[in-house]
Amino acid sequence: MSLPLRNPVLQYSLILLIILFAPLLLSRLKIPSLISLIIAGAVVGPHGFNLMLRDSSIVLFGTVGLLYIMFMAGLEIDVVDFRKNTRNSILFGLYTFFIALSFGMLAGVWLLGLSVLSATLIGSILASHTLILYPTVSRIGISRDRAVNIAVGGTIITDTLALLLLAVVTGMSSGSLSSAFWIRLVLSLIVFSLIVLLVFPVITRWFFKRFDDSVLQYLFVLALVFMAGFLAQAAGVEPIIGAFFAGLALNRLIPHTSPLMNRIRFVGNAIFIPFFLIGVGMLINIRGFFNDFRSIWVAIVIIAASASSKYLSATITQKFFRLSNDQRNLVYGLIGAHAAVALATVLIGYGIVTGYAVDGSPVRLLDESILDGTIVFILVTCTIASIVGEKAAVRVAAAAEVEEKPVESSSSATEERILIPLSRPDQVDELINLSVTLKSPKSPGSLYALHVADDSVSDEAAEKSGRKILEKAAVAASSTDNALNPLLRFDSDITNGISGVIREHKITDLILGLHQKRGGLSDSFLGDASETLLRRGNVTTYIYRPVQSLDTIKRTILIVPAGAEYEAGFRLWIGKIASLVKNTGVRLVVYSTRQTISVLKEGWGSAVSNAEYRQFRDWNDFLALSGEVKIDDSLIIVMSRKHGRSYHPGMAKIPTHLGKYFQKNSFILLWPVQSEAEEVPVPETAIQKGLDTLERFGRLFGGAYRRIHMPGATTKKKQ
Repeated sequence: MSLPLRNPVLQYSLILLIILFAPLLLSRLKIPSLISLIIAGAVVGPHGFNLMLRDSSIVLFGTVGLLYIMFMAGLEIDVVDFRKNTRNSILFGLYTFFIALSFGMLAGVWLLGLSVLSATLIGSILASHTLILYPTVSRIGISRDRAVNIAVGGTIITDTLALLLLAVVTGMSSGSLSSAFWIRLVLSLIVFSLIVLLVFPVITRWFFKRFDDSVLQYLFVLALVFMAGFLAQAAGVEPIIGAFFAGLALNRLIPHTSPLMNRIRFVGNAIFIPFFLIGVGMLINIRGFFNDFRSIWVAIVIIAASASSKYLSATITQKFFRLSNDQRNLVYGLIGAHAAVALATVLIGYGIVTGYAVDGSPVRLLDESILDGTIVFILVTCTIASIVGEKAAVRVAAAAEVEEKPVESSSSATEERILIPLSRPDQVDELINLSVTLKSPKSPGSLYALHVADDSVSDEAAEKSGRKILEKAAVAASSTDNALNPLLRFDSDITNGISGVIREHKITDLILGLHQKRGGLSDSFLGDASETLLRRGNVTTYIYRPVQSLDTIKRTILIVPAGAEYEAGFRLWIGKIASLVKNTGVRLVVYSTRQTISVLKEGWGSAVSNAEYRQFRDWNDFLALSGEVKIDDSLIIVMSRKHGRSYHPGMAKIPTHLGKYFQKNSFILLWPVQSEAEEVPVPETAIQKGLDTLERFGRLFGGAYRRIHMPGATTKKKQ
């Protein structure tokens, strides 16, 4: 029991207690949880009560936590907005870097009396920043806000430039800076980027298609993150750049509502990221800091220079990109914290010896007072940025709630209840995954899983089988942090059981698996039960055949019939499609008529921004689309019951076409809510076409009548 603790069981017990109780205790003092862990690390570390050493295990887990922060930032960013804001992010990163670099160099030379090389490293420390606030932003649910995308995208620019500057200063101090150095650095960065951004997605999609085990998928992703970090280090930059690139590369392959994403967030937020924060706190030497006035002066100078330069950058961003005051403060919270690159820079600078004093002591590029001052600078900037950024994030989230998209407000007008009837264990995972992807995040507890047991079979056997299927469904839903309401019903007829539950629980959406028999698709394709439910029920119905999992889909092709906008449930199902596109991040390609496309664009607003629209109206020539559908595409076909306003006779052939020509593609057949009572407004173009048709028919009929009953008149007219 001697201090510091060396028993690994006691060490990890203490760390877990800190992770558990430090945020709970310090939250009463309004201290953010991130800062509470840094403070706790300083208290128990070698410069505090010396309960623990910052040994190799702390460094290892802390490194994993740092890579995790950058990986999650790349993974959760909205790729579509990121591409739209690429120029903005580059511009933001460039002026943020040079403003902070200028402030740091001026402060280093004029106020701290440092050499140009040492002052350049101070500027590099100020120019970089760590996304320590990002886990909070992700938890609040504004990771796709425009201000967040610009700040996160700019991080890769600022940190890369800061690390390149560090490499240049290190080369200059050692005298190894040459043209070969620059050629090697540029070529290695290009090779690294191509491998991570182009090769990693290909091998990940291949792995996900062949292995659906959640543990294997998580380990595979984690291995890629560290491999990307190693490749970045081999290219001459820090591993955090590789982790961020790995997140961008895997962004579309890990949907935000998937069990894999939930596991990534859980492990990172529960273990690895807290380890990193505690490890940063263990570097803080409060007593040594107050024993040396120069350390205090260094801390004051670089804190003031950093705060002013980052706030100036955030203000320029607000004016240039027309952001709100809260978004400006959010940008400051994201770029105002310094930890990873700052720590790496000051430690490398401290380790560079440029000469020796008369007494034989080493003269370092950054001396001990700079080291102590920078550690306190890390604590203070993380505290200020976390407090300011967290308050701003809450306000930005509240403003986003008020300014809801048109499609979101329409889809949430009716309380959402999704029913998933389950009859086979092999259907469970994919059907639950689809329902979680379609559901609104504002509807907790809206999922219902139903198993209809045959009451002619022994009650005990039927109940045991049904409970087993429902338990598997509950586990699948809980892995995505969604509650599931299991329902077991006994009935001699499956359709009666499902119809009764729809009425009793006021179900709004019904998700069915495609009925299959041995040897392939059944003769009736949909199955007798599904066809009966379509005739009886009038809820939004999805019939799903998964050939590959949702996370490996590249494009979703949506085919919408003319007049679909006149159906009663139009606003309901377009809201679900918006959720699907948002949660999976896939590109949407819409085929429909010009008028329907116009209504779809208006209904979605900015909720679906990565859609491509193409004209299609001839359902009798549905097979013409087969040339457009690729192996990793999924189909969503909006259907209609025969009495529906958007019904087309060509829809009767869709099941046959799907069974013959689209066997390698996943598809969803969607029947919206339909009503016969409402009148359909007829567009002016349709009226004009009808009048033209009647006129042509009148001329033809008149000519035929004269030839038959008035032959003399016809002859006279010819003469």
